Amino acid sequence: MGVPDPQGKVHLAGKKHKCPDCGKRFSAKSTFNSHKKSHKVGKPFTCSECGKSFTAKGELTRHLRIHTGERPYTCTECGKSFKLNEALQKHKRIHTGEKPYACTECGKRFSMKAALLLHQSIHTGAKPFMCTECGKCFSQRAGLQRHNQIHTGEKWFSCAECGRRFNDKGALQKHQTIHSGEKPFTCPECGKSFSLRQNLQRHTLTHTSEKAFTCTDCKKSFSTKGHLQRHQETHKGEKPFTCTECGKHFSTKESLQIHNKIHTGEKPFSCAECSKCFTTKAELLSHQRRHTREKPYSCKECLQCFTSRSHVSQHQKTHTGEKPFTCTECGKCFSLKSNLTRHEASHTGEKPFLCTECGKCFSLKASLHSHYLMHTGEKPFTCTECGKAFSYMTSLVRHQVLHTGEKPFICTECGKSFPLKGTLQRHQKIHTRE
Repeated sequence: MGVPDPQGKVHLAGKKHKCPDCGKRFSAKSTFNSHKKSHKVGKPFTCSECGKSFTAKGELTRHLRIHTGERPYTCTECGKSFKLNEALQKHKRIHTGEKPYACTECGKRFSMKAALLLHQSIHTGAKPFMCTECGKCFSQRAGLQRHNQIHTGEKWFSCAECGRRFNDKGALQKHQTIHSGEKPFTCPECGKSFSLRQNLQRHTLTHTSEKAFTCTDCKKSFSTKGHLQRHQETHKGEKPFTCTECGKHFSTKESLQIHNKIHTGEKPFSCAECSKCFTTKAELLSHQRRHTREKPYSCKECLQCFTSRSHVSQHQKTHTGEKPFTCTECGKCFSLKSNLTRHEASHTGEKPFLCTECGKCFSLKASLHSHYLMHTGEKPFTCTECGKAFSYMTSLVRHQVLHTGEKPFICTECGKSFPLKGTLQRHQKIHTRE
């Protein structure tokens, strides 16, 4: 058979050399001759390193690069090197944007044939590869192999820089960008750079506000398919990923990995401004916006801006009045889980977080961190107007209204305006006393 082109046509013209054993056709006689050797029993070319035998000398040459590490084919665009010329040609499509493989069902195009085959399983729904441990099925053998590592605990791929191990090569390559600092993917809208193409694709959605993936259970929309899939686990109630340290269960592998850092104490992401460390990159990016004062996310109701999408979601509950978190002791309801957690400490009286400087105890870790600044004298938050520095972000925000003159908090009783919510709340007591 010939090779299908992007439109699915078959080209047999020009492939005049047909193998009598398997019927495969070739355009070049040299390639045809090399192929015929694969049907013969003899494999005259043997690797001196591992003893593996090959039918053609070219196959042996390519194999030897596994042992030598040689990568003779280099991309002129980004300098990345490859063991095989075919791998280089496929890689070049990242730079050219060429996508020669098209899906006959929906017309979506792909740069790799493997990506097209993976995509087509969405239309067919075929999942022929089943896990013998838990019965879960997969459309691709590679997906099953990655899944099996959950049961075996195997991590074959190791980072040469820090020794950290990973289940698959893709995860290792993503991790290595932390060490290299390479960010080849740039947003054309704002110029921000990313180490991974998928991170850029997720970022561009912040400019378009597009949320194409909708949950069929609750109609909530998401900007990426991954976010939708993680959300759908909340409806299923399934939590197949278990922490080996404390036995806590999680619906996604990513949630388990983030949780594990609580036990290891690992905080690999450091802020260049104040050296504060974080367990996830998302936490670091959200924190850095405190220094830059960037607030890319806004509330559609009142147009108030925030540093993270989660803060917008929390804020929007002030408009809806939704309070889904209830205290089992007194029945009081809260819009945020963190507020419920703080409240619950008032019933238990538990204060597990101890200051090593003065011995004072706190019910919340965040309260301990804030308290530490009293001992260190650190003031990481600076006013861009007058240069005055503050230990807490809330103190800076309160100070900044002196410069702006803004008074966004209005009393519904008398119409008087205030720069701070706390000042408004104190004022409202005048009306309630009456």
